[in-house]
Formats: sequence, C-alpha cells, structure tokens
Amino acid sequence: MDLTQRLEDRVAIITGGASGIGLATARRFAAEGALVVIADLDPATGEEAATEVGGVYRHVNVAEEASVNALFDGAFDQFGRLDIAFNNAGISPPDDDSIETTELPAWDRVQDVNLKSVYLCSRAALRHMVPQGRGSIINTASFVALLGSATSQISYTASKGGVLAMTRELGVQFARQGVRVNALCPGPVNTPLLQELFAKDPERAQRRLVHVPMGRFAQPEELAAAVAFLASDDASFITASTFTVDGGITSAYVTPL
Repeated sequence: MDLTQRLEDRVAIITGGASGIGLATARRFAAEGALVVIADLDPATGEEAATEVGGVYRHVNVAEEASVNALFDGAFDQFGRLDIAFNNAGISPPDDDSIETTELPAWDRVQDVNLKSVYLCSRAALRHMVPQGRGSIINTASFVALLGSATSQISYTASKGGVLAMTRELGVQFARQGVRVNALCPGPVNTPLLQELFAKDPERAQRRLVHVPMGRFAQPEELAAAVAFLASDDASFITASTFTVDGGITSAYVTPL
C-alpha cells in the first residue's frame, strides 16, 4: 500500500485552513493526494495557502449559516463529491478568561466561532456525505474538553466540551450511513495562537508547558498526521472517538523532572 496516496482524488474542506493546524493539514492532505479546499476568513492568506497546496480557496465566515452552506454546497457543485470535512476554525481571544471577568459578548463570540460553526459545518457536510454513503468528518476539540484548568478560558473550554459531545453523538447517529465523525483533541500546539500567548503572557504560557510530560508543545505537523489518519481508510473502524494527541497531558498527575 502506498501510504503517500491514501487520500488520492478525495475532496477535503478545511476550515481555518490558512494557518496553524489547518495549514499543516492542508499540506499533509495534498501530499497524500487529496484536492484541498482552503476555507478561511482572510482572502490573502487563504489564496496563498491554496496556491501552495494546489487547491482552491473559498471565503467563509464559519459563524454564519449562509456562508457555511455556500462553502460546502459550492465545493460539492464544483467537484461532484465531498469526502472529508476538517472543521477546525477556532479562536481564543484574550477577553475570554475567568468566568469572573469574561463578559457575555466575549462568551458569545467564542461560542459562535468554536461551537456553532462545528454544528453548521457538520450539518452542511452531512447533507452531501449521507447520500454518498461515505465521508469522514473531523472536528477540532481540545484537551481542555477533558480536564479542568486553573487558568481558565471559560468560553473556549465550554465550546470545546460542546464540540466533543456533539461529535460523539454524530458519530453514533451516522455510523450505519457510512459517515465517520471523530473529535481531534490536541494538547498545546506551537501555532500563531500559542505564540501570541507567549508574547503577551509568557508566565501563563510557561504554566502550560510545565504540565506536558513530553516537555514540549506539539508541532502542527504532528496534529496533521493524526487528522490524515482519521480522514483515511486506515481509520475505517473509528468513529465517535476522542482522538487525543496531547503529549500525555491529560493522563499526567505529575510530570517528569
């Protein structure tokens, strides 16, 4: 088996595909033979990413139903199939903090981008995958959906818990219709989002690193490899799963010295 072509001729949509885990996954998908649709809010970086991977760019606001429907329906109309949906777009703004200080507008914005978007994207993908009788949906949750943090991002944490619960239900509901739905739960990843946290609050970032048994943050490419596996037929008996790629953080009581 040629593992470099596991995704040959498959059509994949990646939200938040212009940077971080999304971009790394776009590169991995393309290397494995997929045609990649980069879906992002920023046309400049989106077009650049699409050109790099030989795919196409489509503008999307993942928090708006009409925009999400246009993305998925347009891609299906253009290519005649939809095999993979990596619902990855998300935000973690600084005004999402402790429940004592996070105001309702910040809460709502994070819920819209992180949770409502996964509902909208999953629904739009299923409209095409169910009639096909096949498809793989991967939703980006987080290790924070599995444990509590004393340095809270309350809306982010709640949104990722919602993504995880919704993914399990969809995975069960659509298993006999040929559509697999799994949740990726990354640990801290070396992305622009995390680098911004380092720049703004190094102490808070360091408090995260000290709890990772492997002693480092993940690289986006390591998460991309996990997503490519879940998207491929190598994961044909995996659905409704919590696929944790976290360097051991959710299993650690204490970490090595």
